[in-house]
Amino acid sequence: MKIGCIADDFTGATDIASGLVRGGLRVVQMFGTQGRLADEGSVDAVVIALKTRSAGKEEAVRQSLAALKVLLGGGAQRILFKYCSTFDSTPEGNIGPVADALVEHLQCRSTIHCPAFPGYLRTQYMGHLFVGRELLSESGMRHHPLTPMTDANLVRFLQLQTPARVGLIDYPVVASGPEAVRGALASLESDGIRHILVDVLDETHLATIATAVADRPLVAGGSAIGAALVPVWRSTGLLAAETFPPPRPQLDGATVALAGSCSAATCRQVATFAQTHPCLHIDLLGVTDTAEIVQEAVQWADLHRDEVPLIATTVPPERLREIQAALGQHAAAELAEHLLAEIAAALLDRGFRQFIVAGGETSGAVASRLGISSIRIGPEICTGVPWTASVGAPSVALALKSGNFGSDTFFEDAWRRLQQC
Repeated sequence: MKIGCIADDFTGATDIASGLVRGGLRVVQMFGTQGRLADEGSVDAVVIALKTRSAGKEEAVRQSLAALKVLLGGGAQRILFKYCSTFDSTPEGNIGPVADALVEHLQCRSTIHCPAFPGYLRTQYMGHLFVGRELLSESGMRHHPLTPMTDANLVRFLQLQTPARVGLIDYPVVASGPEAVRGALASLESDGIRHILVDVLDETHLATIATAVADRPLVAGGSAIGAALVPVWRSTGLLAAETFPPPRPQLDGATVALAGSCSAATCRQVATFAQTHPCLHIDLLGVTDTAEIVQEAVQWADLHRDEVPLIATTVPPERLREIQAALGQHAAAELAEHLLAEIAAALLDRGFRQFIVAGGETSGAVASRLGISSIRIGPEICTGVPWTASVGAPSVALALKSGNFGSDTFFEDAWRRLQQC
């Protein structure tokens, strides 16, 4: 194992793991740090999925350093700190504190931050993050229930999270090539800058940045920079030339889709899938007895087990605001996660073996409740979302999707991709 990754949520972990697999690496993803680390010779990279995106600073740092210890103990020579391509956080968030702790533990002078993911139209220009043509702060991310993104200026935003200085390598420098980026890094470091954001408009810029930073022990950002680093690491000899195809999950049993995300993309995906498959929507404001709701949902899904049923707590922004006003922001999220996780566990007992899950927090809750400690990353459904197979018991296949990922036909695409395995 040469590459170690610390991801701040479960779907973000499968996102970057999928990018590494796309580059021909053998990748295992662990949920937390309690599972058994894969044999060093059987994998090229290990991704540790944490559930720290919305955690307090101290807890996020504690868990991240524990993950770092596991990865370094397993032989990792490069560390990736993976967070969302939309920089999901708050002014009091933990991206800055975790990056500070990793820099200090690894005795680096700095780390770059490269959240951009051009393949999903997440680009950064002059320090401002865009989603398509919209500034991050004007996109649907401004309505995120846990991390509403209201400032697209990442230099300013990250500076709120850390006492260390934040700087920028802007587009003209990146467009000038790897040597220009290396020179800018050295200059900023000499000025005492610890956190260095880099502009990215396209895949060429990712390749430029990867070439410039491949020898650094720590890189922070989204999954796209991780994938871009693979061919550079291979060319320098850090990784072997041999590539490996993704393993394919081959499991019997029924398939169910579970949606907890309230992102605009997931709302569209739920609506599209419901046109051709049975869909049960759980109204959180109508929940008085969680055990009863779980039992009813499980019985309903069992009746439709041959039709790939979908169970969702997904609602549009206006309804989400009503629910949060009545229940509280975090209480509403926790209720949705609890319900879907308990439903998943009960369906496992009834022979469901394939789970398509939409939403980072939801995915974390489901995987934890099913008792899955690690997974092998398999074939992609779409960019950043693979099918995975559990390591050990229970034997299940999981597709864990970040809320904003995938086309409108994602659930159908996931099911059809599974049929090809």
